[in-house]
Amino acid sequence: MPDATSLPPEHDALTDRDPATGHPRPPRREFKARGSFVKRCEGCNLPELNCLCPYQVKAESDAQVWLLTHSIEHYKPTNTGRLIGDVLTNTRVFTWYRTAPDDTLAALLADPRYAPFVIFPDDQPDYADRVVDIGAVHAAKQQARIPVFIILDGTWRQARRMFRKSPYLDTLPVLPLRTERETRYRLRKPASKAHLCTAEVAIELLRQSGDETAAGVLDDYFDVFNDSYAESRYYRKIAEPTPAMQRLLDRQQPER
Repeated sequence: MPDATSLPPEHDALTDRDPATGHPRPPRREFKARGSFVKRCEGCNLPELNCLCPYQVKAESDAQVWLLTHSIEHYKPTNTGRLIGDVLTNTRVFTWYRTAPDDTLAALLADPRYAPFVIFPDDQPDYADRVVDIGAVHAAKQQARIPVFIILDGTWRQARRMFRKSPYLDTLPVLPLRTERETRYRLRKPASKAHLCTAEVAIELLRQSGDETAAGVLDDYFDVFNDSYAESRYYRKIAEPTPAMQRLLDRQQPER
């Protein structure tokens, strides 16, 4: 399990509300693991020693990412779903509810402008008729619809439960991520190198669907987060910008 911490005091008034909709959330779990008392940046929630804020770069994408996030994940500073929102301005975040979807999510799922895909493996036969490939995303673009990647943001066990216990997702096509990428995530130990974290899943989906620039920015931002957090665990400051840091800094320079 990753080390974790409470959010800064100024966030206390928001902890019982979904950040995207303001709807009530399940009660917050208090974290008292290693790193609980580290002084963190109010903007990125990383230890101030290696703050992420100087490297934030916005990117536009044709496809959108909607995160259906398990309530516990909101409070883990090692959660990578929030990196997607830092980079992609059209990202939406919803807290997962078993009995019913968020009202805003339900309305968006019914909006014909969007072509939503649930990102999940095709390893069970009972939903085989819903499985599509990346070609369906490109087809949606040709139909002038906005592809949406619905990523179940939680542990693998949580994601499986979310997939099985969310009837409002049952009619949506299922898009398995097919990639040879191995995880570079250093803050949680995966069961397999093929198990990508949430940000890595989004990166690969964006890349395969044609949003190369957005994928590249998010990939660099993920690397900076990965390195910064890992070094902060050992109280080591990154003295010189890494290649990913420098690429992001270069993107912030005005074009001449």
